[in-house]
Amino acid sequence: MVLVQKVSKLYRLYRRPADRLRELLPGVAPAHRDFWALRDVTFEVERGETLGLVGPNGCGKSTLLQMVSGILQPTMGRVVTRGRIAALLELGAGFNPEFSGRENVYLNGEIMGLSRAEIDRAMPSIESFAEIGDFIERPVKEYSSGMYVRLAFSTAIHVDPEILIVDEALAVGDAVFANRCVRKFQELRERKITVLFVSHDLGLVKQLSDRAILLLGGRIEAMGAPNDVINRYIGLVLEKQAPETERRERVRSSFRHGDGTSEIVGIHMLNARGEETASIASGEPVTVRVSARFHRAVSNPMVGILVRTRIGMDVYGTNTVLEHTDLGDFEAGQLLEVDFGIECWLTPQQYTLTAATQNADGSSHDWLDDAIAFDVVDTRVAAGVANLRAKVEWRASR
Repeated sequence: MVLVQKVSKLYRLYRRPADRLRELLPGVAPAHRDFWALRDVTFEVERGETLGLVGPNGCGKSTLLQMVSGILQPTMGRVVTRGRIAALLELGAGFNPEFSGRENVYLNGEIMGLSRAEIDRAMPSIESFAEIGDFIERPVKEYSSGMYVRLAFSTAIHVDPEILIVDEALAVGDAVFANRCVRKFQELRERKITVLFVSHDLGLVKQLSDRAILLLGGRIEAMGAPNDVINRYIGLVLEKQAPETERRERVRSSFRHGDGTSEIVGIHMLNARGEETASIASGEPVTVRVSARFHRAVSNPMVGILVRTRIGMDVYGTNTVLEHTDLGDFEAGQLLEVDFGIECWLTPQQYTLTAATQNADGSSHDWLDDAIAFDVVDTRVAAGVANLRAKVEWRASR
């Protein structure tokens, strides 16, 4: 369990090192400026829950994890943790570069309170997961960044932590190692291990997290379902990139963003009979109809759709440019209606539909995340998201 209550962290920033000493003299005006890395951050993580932290660089994510790990103390507020913590906060943190990989595993395990016998039992699993071969006997200063993180992550997850904290460490691993880590995270969830992790891979946050927190300027901007929090994050990023005049005019919504050149006024999913529906048979032809009204004149706009799973994984997306459809010129006040005809070869589960109108350069007029939800039904069960309708043939011989 992790409890963070009204936590704030203040740093004093000086222009020159000598200003620290000068400030101690009586009668001298302060020579620093205050920087609040975190302000009034409050949340709780239950046992076995996986919490993802997202936000731009400098928003306080790493500072927060360091305080949960006990490396930093908050200026105000308190952090309470219950259980053994294993933290992977930066590449090679806690490794002695002169020691071999094996020696560093023993060192880290003993720091975590494990006995020599317990580390001996875990060592074969650590070596197998890290897959660095004979380099386990070499000094870690000879390791590549990928070897560093593989051994560090393998050590962290095999010392029987009750709380695992990971700060963007998986970004340097290759695809095979990343997939192995994803499976390990899922195994840790089944074992009721509490996990806090930071990642700029928003798809990974959607896939692994039970909840997510968006930090912005040291404060919690959003907290809740990973899909909703990430949609909010993307919307805020795009809003920040827009010119100030456009930001004042745009449509305001938690999961809606754009410069307001056009406004989506309708999104409908129609079955083969032209009836609006929220339930579709696998393989059934459907029409996604997007209606938009223009508030300013524009040339060659673009309309797109995106299908996602319930947990936010992108399944299929297209737009009028990809489909080689030129929409021409529009005046303010005109209404546009675009139909996307698709055959819905998806596996039975719930999906959401996102729609957008955009400029030719990809910047958004109006973007609506997960505007409608729909279910795909089928008598056949299949794994994944694509229904490839396999045909099975078999034969026996002596």
